[in-house]
Amino acid sequence: MPLAVSLLLIVLAAGWRIAAVHAPALSNFAPLMALTFCGAVYFRDKRLWLVPFAALLVSDLYLDHHHATIFGETWTWPSVLIRAACFAAALPLGAWVAQRKGWLTLLGGALTGSLIFYVVTNTDAWVRDPGYVKTFAGWAQALTVGRPEFPPTIWFFRNTLVSDLLFTGLFAAAMEFAALRRGTASLFGQRAAA
Repeated sequence: MPLAVSLLLIVLAAGWRIAAVHAPALSNFAPLMALTFCGAVYFRDKRLWLVPFAALLVSDLYLDHHHATIFGETWTWPSVLIRAACFAAALPLGAWVAQRKGWLTLLGGALTGSLIFYVVTNTDAWVRDPGYVKTFAGWAQALTVGRPEFPPTIWFFRNTLVSDLLFTGLFAAAMEFAALRRGTASLFGQRAAA
């Protein structure tokens, strides 16, 4: 896939994430994690692996402003870094999948990335948010219902999981279709040069 198309996908992904904040039902329904993961699966040019992080940072700046305006809360830098680390964890997952080249490993990698993001970011919220008691019950609350003034965190996980699976499937299907159109071997069978 040409570099320009890859960059366009990332810009669209960041735009989607920003637009989705205005539709609460779409909270955490974004393609950035899937694109980060799939970039490591498909692209040999590791510089392209960094583009989703730029989209994440730009959209985080907007989302932080939005949360400050609506909820009177801003994100802390440690939490921003933890979120970025969760995205960074998708890179070795993608590289691992690229070495094993199978649809089941692709599915397993996408599921694992979603689960890591969910558990780590909600654990971070439990640790930093004074609204949670620092017990196992408080951690369970952070992972399931969250704080009462917000939608349940399990809904955010549902959206994360569905979007990661959907966008991973769409990205992989687009890459496979591109390989077929070029008459080359399946990109999943061999990693594409970006």
